[in-house]
Amino acid sequence: MKRIIMSLFAAGALVSCGSQTTKNTTSLEYPETKKVDTVDTYFGTDVKDPYRWLEDDRSAETEAWVKAQNEVTFGYLENIPFREELKNRLSELWNYEKIGAPFKEGDYIYFYKNDGLQNQYVLYRKKSENDTPEVFLDPNKFSEDGTTSLGGMNFSENGKMVAYSISEGGSDWRKVIVMDAESREIKEDTIQNVKFSGLSWKGNEGFYYSSYDKPEGSELSAKTDQHKLYYHELGTSQDEDKLVFGGTADQKHRYVGGSVSEDNNYLFISARNSTSGGKLFMMDLTKENSELVTILDHEKSDSFVIENVGSKLYIVTNLDAPNRKIVTVDAANPTPENWEEFIPETENVLSPSTAGGYFFTEYMIDAVSKVMQYDYDGKMVREVELPGVGSAGGFSAKKEETELYYSFTNYVTPGSIYKYQIEEGTSELYNKPAIDFNPEEYTSEQVFFTSKDGTKVPMIITHKKGLEMNGKNPTILYGYGGFNISLTPSFSIANAVWMEQGGIYAVPNLRGGGEYGKEWHDAGTKLQKQNVFDDFIAAAEYLIDNNYTSSDYLAIRGGSNGGLLVGATMTQRPELMKVALPAVGVLDMLRYHTFTAGAGWAYDYGTAQDNEEMFQYLKGYSPVHNVKEEVEYPATMVTTGDHDDRVVPAHSFKFAAELQDKQTGDNPVLIRIETNAGHGAGTPVSKTIEQYADIFGFTLYNMGFEALPNSKEVQ
Repeated sequence: MKRIIMSLFAAGALVSCGSQTTKNTTSLEYPETKKVDTVDTYFGTDVKDPYRWLEDDRSAETEAWVKAQNEVTFGYLENIPFREELKNRLSELWNYEKIGAPFKEGDYIYFYKNDGLQNQYVLYRKKSENDTPEVFLDPNKFSEDGTTSLGGMNFSENGKMVAYSISEGGSDWRKVIVMDAESREIKEDTIQNVKFSGLSWKGNEGFYYSSYDKPEGSELSAKTDQHKLYYHELGTSQDEDKLVFGGTADQKHRYVGGSVSEDNNYLFISARNSTSGGKLFMMDLTKENSELVTILDHEKSDSFVIENVGSKLYIVTNLDAPNRKIVTVDAANPTPENWEEFIPETENVLSPSTAGGYFFTEYMIDAVSKVMQYDYDGKMVREVELPGVGSAGGFSAKKEETELYYSFTNYVTPGSIYKYQIEEGTSELYNKPAIDFNPEEYTSEQVFFTSKDGTKVPMIITHKKGLEMNGKNPTILYGYGGFNISLTPSFSIANAVWMEQGGIYAVPNLRGGGEYGKEWHDAGTKLQKQNVFDDFIAAAEYLIDNNYTSSDYLAIRGGSNGGLLVGATMTQRPELMKVALPAVGVLDMLRYHTFTAGAGWAYDYGTAQDNEEMFQYLKGYSPVHNVKEEVEYPATMVTTGDHDDRVVPAHSFKFAAELQDKQTGDNPVLIRIETNAGHGAGTPVSKTIEQYADIFGFTLYNMGFEALPNSKEVQ
């Protein structure tokens, strides 16, 4: 393979190899990535890791490699003839007013709004529906390039104070700022080094937050292990913050969170070592020096307190109920043997919330929403009539409210906001976006296909009406399949542009997700992880067998755990698709748990240290370790961010290096590394538009298109 010969200030970063015999006839030249002799031994088996040096995100060598790769990547993308046209159309369609659901704090009604192409949503407020809104907080002013974003936000009980977190460059590390909500004056020094944290006020006196001690080495990649819950009292410095939970060996957990009940009587503490399963504790805040009380002392379930009436607690749990139920118990004796069933488990997954003195239970039925309203005696009041078939969310408000706002969307319906009268059970449209997209021109259908082991798996396929099923339609198959996360129908501006060009967008609900409860999740974890890849492969085969598309016009896409999905699928079945688009992926399955909070993902993956069987299983599908010589892989564009401290970019770096070294044939292998960007949250709109223009451009170009299938130039 031909490679660029680079001159670098960091000696040895890239080894020049200009005279090397080429492996293919492509004119694309890649930077030569040096190899090192690192070898790890697992249960007597040696595993080479030649690109270990790319794990050092602070080194000049890695920085030079990133720069060299981006030069190749953007040089290629700039030559795609319709790249700018795609960017223009994305910008045009993106440019409409987007308004979030209102919420009440103190004397004000707050809501988020984006005028169209603003990099970040702006928070507005008004005193009544008829007032002219004023800007309360504008994250677009946090940084010149829009890469500093607003994270969590929580108001004091009276609404007069607010604590909000910010992320710089997409990092999971946050800073917390305390502000007087009336005057908008910052009141205290910024609280530093906050990570994976909510903000929960105790009345008007202070708030709880969580963080880790800063790790030794790189804060973007070094392992973070012991999470701690702190209480910050207004008027004091961070050095004086009280450690509430997590400071001792018996309280060591990777994820700790604290939440105060609406009546300010209780603090509920969750403590987890993995993304699934956790312990649950409580403290009575009405008592001085309250003792920690255990509700659940094991990590065999996911449980949390959703509400209380005096000392009566309402707990959502999947303990002995894989699809979740709600139980009640008295705070004096809160352990499971005293739980009483309140809303029982059903055959559908429960996601409840509270508002205006009622429970709202959203159920997923084949990934589509159904919402019921219950009173505090457990009596069903009504089924909420939704605007259509899709995803509804946001049935939440304070106990004294008489109305709430909820959102509704599906793959062809831009997200709209509805106002719901809680006592009457009536909905009215509150806000519908004015967007240059006509849902009537598109169709979205759910099909069921059979996976390798006979399991029936649902998939929603969306495209223009009247599209000829001739096997030549450019198609993106998008998947996730992990961590109990459900992919429910939602509108995407980017996908609208894709479908506008005659593209098909297909989303299967793979095992490993949460669409059918804990059993569906567990069926895609650890030694059953291959089920997820088999489901995805079967989805691709269904699309091909039914002439929606063919291998020459199929792209597979996914991010994070979905990036692993793409990496594993393309290395197992490289002939099945034309284009592969793994984003911010977990791609080195032997070392993922050694970075940042990666060890917490072991419930889904297991680790190479668990036992020999688990090591061999991980090695058998780990994308980095399964790129083979003399194989023609699909055209691939790996995407990541240099500040991603959730799934560190070394995963993507090493996978791209392996593919570039071993690729046979003319299909390009590129890595697009967004600088000053993280795992995805808070990414500026301008960067998002550029990313999608490049992703869609790369995809169509490698399917053989020299012009957009349905050109719609901005006039």
